[in-house]
Formats: sequence, structure tokens, C-alpha cells
Amino acid sequence: MQHIELKGQIRQAGNKACVKALRRQGLVPCNLYGNGLENVLFTVNAQDLKAVTNTPASYIVDLTLDNGEKYEAILHEAQWHPVTDEALHIDFLAVSADKPVVIAVPVKIVGHSEGVKLGGKLMVSVRKLKISALPANLPDDITVDVTSLQIGKRIVAGDLEIENVNVVSPKATIICSVKATRASKGE
Repeated sequence: MQHIELKGQIRQAGNKACVKALRRQGLVPCNLYGNGLENVLFTVNAQDLKAVTNTPASYIVDLTLDNGEKYEAILHEAQWHPVTDEALHIDFLAVSADKPVVIAVPVKIVGHSEGVKLGGKLMVSVRKLKISALPANLPDDITVDVTSLQIGKRIVAGDLEIENVNVVSPKATIICSVKATRASKGE
């Protein structure tokens, strides 16, 4: 999985006024937590954070804090302003090389379906799937080949077999299907 670097500044826990002052300065309050790690409160520049939040890709974030500490983490949860869509708060989950991580990874559809060639329409239902794997085995995306998909058939999460990766999303989650259209029914 791809890595992306973020630089942060340690902050102290404060009240609403302190947090609002940070946001006015263009900083986003963040929290880092994980197994065996005491919570770390820090801020990140809002513009730098967009490289992680405004993309469909998933990343392992290399956090470098101003006190010299370095952490590997994944974006766990984000809170957004309801009107302006600006990040209000971000939670990062620290990862270690020897423990599996659960993360949502983008689905990449490849191939030209047999059902589409016969006039059907490819319907993609899911853009990301949750998977679990060690950080070294995390893929950048999950490739789904639809070449043999016929009209009326579908591919579900339970159909996927990825080496060293467990699909955590429910097995019945429909990834894509080919639906019949008027053109295909006429033939």
C-alpha cells in the first residue's frame, strides 16, 4: 500500500474556544490512538490533509510530529462541517507491522463484460471494500475482472479470493452486476 507523509504539531487538550482558534488558523485537530499507545493530540495543516481525505485511494500515513516522534497510521474516522465540507476533526489509528489492519480499499473494475457486449448494462454497486491484512500485504486496490459476467449475473464480496488478505465486508455485498436493458431484451 502507498505511503503518504504528514507533518503535525503537538497540541494540548482544550475547550471549544481553543479548538475553534486552531481551525481559524487553518489547522485541523487530530487524535492518534492505537493498541498500547497513549492518545496523542496534534494538529495538521488543512491543505496538507486534503492529500489524504480528498482522494478515493487509501494510504498508510507516515506521521512526523514536531517533537520528533514518528508513527505509521491509517485514517480511521473524519468529522466534516455539514455546510462547508471542511474537516473538523480526524482520528488516526496507529498500525504495527505484526498486527492486521482493517481498512477500506478501492475496487477497480477491469475487463469488458460478455453481458455488456450483448446489450446489458454494467452496474457498479460498491466503490470500496473493507479488508484485513498485515500492513506489508495491504493492496493499493482490489481488482475485479468482469470479463465473464453475463446478463443477470453479479459478483459479490464472497467471490473474491485475495492472497494474504481477508475480505471483512459482508460476503453478500454486491460489487457489480450486469442488468438487462431494452436492447438486450429485444434480441
